[in-house]
Amino acid sequence: MPRFVCFLRSLRCARRLLGLLGCALLLASAGPATATEEPRILVLFGYQRALPATIKVEQGLDETIAAGTDVSIEFLDSARFSGEAYVRAVTRFLRDKYAQRPPQVIVAGGEDALTFLLSHREALFPHAPIVHFGIRRSMLASLAPLPADVVGIPIEFDAVRTIDLALRLSPRAKRLVLVTGAAPWDRAWEARLRKEVTRFAGRVTPEFLAGLPTDELLERLRALDRDSIVFTSGYFRDGNGDDFIPVAAGAAMARAASVPVFAPSDTTMGTGIVGGYSPSYVVMGREVGRSVNALLDGVAPQALALPAVLPTTLNLDWNQIRRWRLDRDEIPEDAVIHFREPSFLEAHRDEAILFAVVMLLQSGLIVWLLVERRRRRVAEQAEQKQRFALVHASRVSVAGELTGSIAHEINQPLGAILSNTDAAELILGAGAGTDTEAESWPDPARHRELRAILADIRRDDLRASEVIRRLRALLGKQRTESTPLDLVEVAGEVVALLRVEARRRRMTLSLDSAVQHAIILGDRIQIQQVMIILVINAMDAIDAMDAGAADRRLVVMTLEARARGYRITVTDHGTGIAPEHLEQVFESFFSTKPDGMGLGLSIARTLVNTHHGRIWAENAAAGGARFQVELPALGGARGESRFNKEGASA
Repeated sequence: MPRFVCFLRSLRCARRLLGLLGCALLLASAGPATATEEPRILVLFGYQRALPATIKVEQGLDETIAAGTDVSIEFLDSARFSGEAYVRAVTRFLRDKYAQRPPQVIVAGGEDALTFLLSHREALFPHAPIVHFGIRRSMLASLAPLPADVVGIPIEFDAVRTIDLALRLSPRAKRLVLVTGAAPWDRAWEARLRKEVTRFAGRVTPEFLAGLPTDELLERLRALDRDSIVFTSGYFRDGNGDDFIPVAAGAAMARAASVPVFAPSDTTMGTGIVGGYSPSYVVMGREVGRSVNALLDGVAPQALALPAVLPTTLNLDWNQIRRWRLDRDEIPEDAVIHFREPSFLEAHRDEAILFAVVMLLQSGLIVWLLVERRRRRVAEQAEQKQRFALVHASRVSVAGELTGSIAHEINQPLGAILSNTDAAELILGAGAGTDTEAESWPDPARHRELRAILADIRRDDLRASEVIRRLRALLGKQRTESTPLDLVEVAGEVVALLRVEARRRRMTLSLDSAVQHAIILGDRIQIQQVMIILVINAMDAIDAMDAGAADRRLVVMTLEARARGYRITVTDHGTGIAPEHLEQVFESFFSTKPDGMGLGLSIARTLVNTHHGRIWAENAAAGGARFQVELPALGGARGESRFNKEGASA
């Protein structure tokens, strides 16, 4: 029993020791918690939370407020609620809520929030410094002097610059419609606009739609003429007393208006508003967050480096600019354009440059290959054409040699025919020169007929022999010999030689010489060859045409005296020469005839140049082509003109 009592006493002592140890641990843990208590700030907005501006300011605060800071946010919502009882209730609510955990720094958002805090500061948070934002400088001036621990960043909604921009974007606008509401905040905007709109006197006629019921306002906006523009700050309350969020009111106006609507707020982007100059609410929240961090770090309010006014930015909705066809040239370069999709080059600049370089290289390679392929094909065609031309020339050469041989062979039977003709005439007594022998024949008439036939055979035999002689002279291999010769005589021989060919082609070949003699120094065969080439070309040109009138199937070779020589002209009534071919007709192997070699005119030019002359081609005014050759006269003397000698034109 005594041992059991001793055990119970020992157990009680152990319990007391454990209790004391637990209390010590609790005290130890409570001490550090108090020492590391997190900083606290209170953000009081003068308007309701649903405003887009509020959301953007909170976004800026969240980006910059130091981690671990206890941020509390409250809203006065003074646009919808007011009165002394409401103000007392809010004051009591804030005092009671934050009595145990008072904020170390207070942020006042807007004019109503700062006015409320200054009026009830002693009852609420007398020792907490205040950082304000979203308040115009004119309002701050009316509250001066502010306590030393009340600091902030003023703002300005630049209505003047927004209206000026709207007039430049819409140069045909003659009417400026300004829309405001019925709430105190709306009335303040109206008073401000009535002062500032006077700057645009002469440029535009202002018209205020202030405090109207929303339905009536929208109808008025739908009926606006095309020469109008609308400026609005939105409104909190309309003429019926209905409350609105300014951004929502502006969006409704933009949907109803028949003209562009401008507003000085970046929160209106995407609602149908074109845009305007306004401070950025996100930037505003960032600047306030930096100031709060500095105050929590122990910096005195007077030592904060704050800008004199928050800068404004021009925000424009690209969709609305396109919708209203506004003047894009008037958009400043520093404007922030919303909803404009970047072009392909803007979005993929590096890829586009690389692609362009690759395509250029590839295109250049393809073009080079195509050019080389074309050059190769042209060279192959030229080689094939020259090969055919050489083969044809070889055949012509062989034909020429055969022609000379044939001419030699034909001369023998022609001589025999002439001898037989002479013998027949002797038998018939043709050599007597009288009809005595004819009268002695049984049939004198038949005798005379035989004599006539023999005369025709002699004449044709002699003419055939002359033709063969000329062919042999033309085709024979002879040395070039320059001797005095008469072009009139040579031309006559050529005409006589080719007259049968002209008759075969049903053409007329004529020679018209304006001089009786045209003496030059040259090779007779080569000059004949030049004339033959020109005449044969003229005949070929006429053959290329459809059968026409007889006067069109005519080749004329004329010969006339010039200042220092003589001109030979061969004119046809064929198809003429294409203008682009006039300079090519004398080139070797150039021919427009399917079976042509392209050597004739080239040879003619070479022969003319050998005689120190010149040759050219031109189209005749009456149709056809005209080839002309000028050759120098012998010693500069010219034959007498037929006009001078006979005194009349032939």
